[in-house]
Amino acid sequence: MGKRSACFTTIFKRHKNQNRSKRPSMEVPTTSMINGGDGFHSQKPNDLINEKNNHSSNIIDNHNFSKGLHSWHANCCDAFLSVEEKTPKSCNLHVVVTNRTQNWHGLEQDITHKVSSGSTYTVCARVGASGTNLQGDTDVIATLKLEYQHSDTKFLYIGRTTVSKEKWDNLEGTFALSDKPDRVVFYLEGPAAGVNILIESVLIFCHGKISPCGYTDEGNIILNPDFEDGVNNWSGRGCKIAAHDSMGNGKILPKSGKFFASTSERTQTWNGIQQDISGKVQRKLAYQVTAFIRIFGNNVTTSTVRATLWVQTPDSREHYIGIANAQATDSDWVQLQGKFLLNGLQSKVVIYVEGPPPGTDILLDGFMVKHAEKTPPSLPPVIEDPEYGVNIITNTNLNDGTNGWFPLGNCALNVVTGSPHIMPPAARDTLGPHEPLSGRCIHTTNRTQNWMGPAQMITDKVKLFVTYQISAWVRLGPGATGPQNVNVALGVDSQWVNGGQVEINDANQWHEICGSFRIEKQPARVMVYIQGPGPGVSFKVAGLQIFAVDRQARFRHLKRQTDKIRKQDVTLKFPTPDSSGTHPTMVIVKQIQNSFPIGSCISRTNIDNEDFVAFFVKNFNWAVFGNELKWYWTESQKGNINYQDADDLLKLCDDNHISARGHCIFWDVDNTVQDWVKNLNKTDLSTAVQNRLTSLLNRYKGKFKHYDVNNEMLHGSFYPDRLGPDTRASMFKTANQLDPSATLFVNDYHVEDGCDTRSTPEKYMSLILDLQQQGAPVGGIGIQGHIDSPVGPIVCSALDKLGILGLPIWFTELDVSSVNEFVRADDLEVMFREAYAHPAVEGIMIWGFWELFMSRDNSHLVDAEGEINEAGKRLLELKKEWLSHSHGHVDDQGEYKFRGFPGTYEVIVVIDGKKTVNKFVVEKGDLPVVVPINP
Repeated sequence: MGKRSACFTTIFKRHKNQNRSKRPSMEVPTTSMINGGDGFHSQKPNDLINEKNNHSSNIIDNHNFSKGLHSWHANCCDAFLSVEEKTPKSCNLHVVVTNRTQNWHGLEQDITHKVSSGSTYTVCARVGASGTNLQGDTDVIATLKLEYQHSDTKFLYIGRTTVSKEKWDNLEGTFALSDKPDRVVFYLEGPAAGVNILIESVLIFCHGKISPCGYTDEGNIILNPDFEDGVNNWSGRGCKIAAHDSMGNGKILPKSGKFFASTSERTQTWNGIQQDISGKVQRKLAYQVTAFIRIFGNNVTTSTVRATLWVQTPDSREHYIGIANAQATDSDWVQLQGKFLLNGLQSKVVIYVEGPPPGTDILLDGFMVKHAEKTPPSLPPVIEDPEYGVNIITNTNLNDGTNGWFPLGNCALNVVTGSPHIMPPAARDTLGPHEPLSGRCIHTTNRTQNWMGPAQMITDKVKLFVTYQISAWVRLGPGATGPQNVNVALGVDSQWVNGGQVEINDANQWHEICGSFRIEKQPARVMVYIQGPGPGVSFKVAGLQIFAVDRQARFRHLKRQTDKIRKQDVTLKFPTPDSSGTHPTMVIVKQIQNSFPIGSCISRTNIDNEDFVAFFVKNFNWAVFGNELKWYWTESQKGNINYQDADDLLKLCDDNHISARGHCIFWDVDNTVQDWVKNLNKTDLSTAVQNRLTSLLNRYKGKFKHYDVNNEMLHGSFYPDRLGPDTRASMFKTANQLDPSATLFVNDYHVEDGCDTRSTPEKYMSLILDLQQQGAPVGGIGIQGHIDSPVGPIVCSALDKLGILGLPIWFTELDVSSVNEFVRADDLEVMFREAYAHPAVEGIMIWGFWELFMSRDNSHLVDAEGEINEAGKRLLELKKEWLSHSHGHVDDQGEYKFRGFPGTYEVIVVIDGKKTVNKFVVEKGDLPVVVPINP
């Protein structure tokens, strides 16, 4: 990656000894070809600037050299257009600047009439270098030449990037003019004489309220957003579009202004209305999108409408970015709102609205795309007297009958005896020793709906941003048959919140139900109730506890456990002192890197952002690809194989010595399987599965240390349903044969939080044992870790159960979510500390860290423009805490002892005032480590 250029705006003069050749004054072009919608027409530049609806924010003419060298000039050198074929379907069109005899010789364009003083402009260029004189790296520099009629010419440095031979890179920088020169010339220069400059594209656009750059007074980069000029600047994406002042016999009027747009003759869900915003959006800046939408016709009353970006990169890659979606209706306007960010340089960007079924028209009004305002950083929530460990349920022991309780629905509640006297295990783990339960329970009968059960209002007892644990004993009533799902639920205003679930098959036993919740917005009403079994099924509830969790107390325990589980005794052994008694007087031990795997999800588009890459490479030692290895990505159409994205990601990992997990070979959930695979008969599907295994594992043999063989088998069964019950085990066996070096994992979600009866630890263990009995070489257990309001003992309980199998456990897709960064940081700390303190856990992978590239809202650690939030800072603090440091003196036996985490160390040895530095590695193990040191 090239260096990120600094944004300098200091004007400096050339030294006299830099004998710059003058060139003739370049006339301003009198015509420019501008897309006018129905074709091309000519305009003068000043007309272009002043024409409201026909200007582009990129002030560089012919920015990608599609018109040859039109508007460009080679200063004291030569330039020609080159076409390099990249694939049978794509090519790289670029300019070669050659015969350069000075480092300032290059390619230039006059931009005098396109810039103004007091505005800030951003430059983005795709550049490279070539030639026999190029040895190693060289700098390409963007500069402005500022000519004044009555004073010296000045030069304004914009930015630079370092490139190597035949390798393209991005040159970026910004500039602002304090005054308006008589003439302004932009040019690219820098490499030594004889070195060719390669230029693929150049973009210059401005920020703020500058109308020549395509912004309205509000900063909107969309042209004609209110359709006051009909559908000028808009086009149909596979359909027709039109502007209206009303529709439906006057029943549909604009949301704002006088007009709105509609689509018609839509035959595909992706058909819609679009606008080309190429050159108007900057990479690495977050943009806010808002619009008003509704639907019309085809007897559809409600449908999802989406805002999407279609992006083409300079190397002809194409991808789509989902921005926002909303449920639109045919009765009123609905706001569509979202954000997006472009990581790399783009040659073309189109924003469009799509989604409803064919035949349904999309109506659009007030479309806005502008630089998103920064969200103010969170403040730590103020929680007065959280009353940790205090049960907020009234009359939980039922000493006063059903006082405080009421039946939800027309069911009946009765107090009976015969329930356990001890508290459920998860609550005991959190609260410690506690008074026995009363032995009384609520028996709920006469249930005619599954949501009926005992309920209690707790509105005034729940505090915002506090994590509450839920615990209870539940049992099916006499004569009930399983399986039946029992759920502790909360009604928070109109929202249903899952507080824990358990599946009961045996009506003769009590079962623990546990879970957690947190409320982050002031509610008007909070009700807790127990529900779930089918109509007519009675059930019993005993000892319901809802209490605030003291996370700091748990952390203190985990720190002690971490020291015991993760650290090792290390002895540094120094040579025996010589006859003079000389030996080291001081030893300073500093751990440079902890070897425990902490990784992150990455995606192909992320690595075009050098800020993302820098954070990733610095802070993680493992990677997993978000989509790029999945079958629906690598072969979306039968026989059309795409491994390029995975190759690019793997190269980044290899170049930075980062290990990678292979996620995933197959995915057993029906809606994740490509249509062409679903349409295969049994024989052809079996062949396709074998081809997938052979293609993927032969190509990447030895490259991925792990594979998730068949993702989410507890939540789907696509392959065994079609190919038979032995299919899953066969996948593991074949994968092991093709790449014996890879550890093969199962991988699933909601295993650790008590909120999903499909993926309990017990069911996960049963799945794994069944695979092993069929001969499947299952080598690891993946717990995804998409969790809400985590409670340490609940997570630890799941780990304890799975740890019985003796397989390494990894958190493979960990993320937490909270609107408050400090609460999010606490959630993240819970998960990291629980994992690191548990002996069965051997790695942690987070499911991304960069805003707008996460699967869940409010889960990022770094915002879209690179600022680390409190959750990100907490992760870095934990990583720092898990580095061992020590200092002291060597003893009489020539030894220095300390306890430390496995990883790479640096030791500074001081002998007679002189320092020497050695490095050593502590490998993970159960025995004390002795490291010889030769200072």
